[in-house]
Amino acid sequence: MGSPRKSPVARAAAAITAVTLAASGCGILGGGSPRNLDVISVSSPRFRDGAPLPHGYSCSGGLGNPPLRWSGTSGAKSVALVVDDNNRQSGAEVHWVVFNIDPNTTELGENGVPRGARQGQTTNGKVGYMAPCQPNGSYRFTVYALNAKLDLQQGAPLAETLDRIADHTIARGRLTADNIE
Repeated sequence: MGSPRKSPVARAAAAITAVTLAASGCGILGGGSPRNLDVISVSSPRFRDGAPLPHGYSCSGGLGNPPLRWSGTSGAKSVALVVDDNNRQSGAEVHWVVFNIDPNTTELGENGVPRGARQGQTTNGKVGYMAPCQPNGSYRFTVYALNAKLDLQQGAPLAETLDRIADHTIARGRLTADNIE
């Protein structure tokens, strides 16, 4: 008998933890050696760090994803974005994964995906922005500068996408929305 297989949810939770630890600078990436990551500045014209996510970007709002801006990705071969909620009560949930964003791109429009970028699956297995619903969540919009373009297709499985992002991260920045307006 082989070793037991992890469920897709368990693999996704493990991958979220790996990306979170690795990208926070506290964990170990790749080959077993610690990495100090450069910092990316992330902002939005619709909310500031620590403020509530405007209602329009929630599951009952209908605006899609909020616009984002970032700087500090020089030297990157591509950029990735992961939107997640690390709610201790309901568990980690990934709301959106976008990868292979051109490294010269410095903003993401409202309800948009940069030309040429690909989207991976979310926690619920769907592809695209899964608007947050929990009014008391802590929603993290994390931008990663990567040292490679990811060899993944549109709709790639969540665990695989997050693992690849973690393996290639050279810089990270985050904008957090606490709660929903």
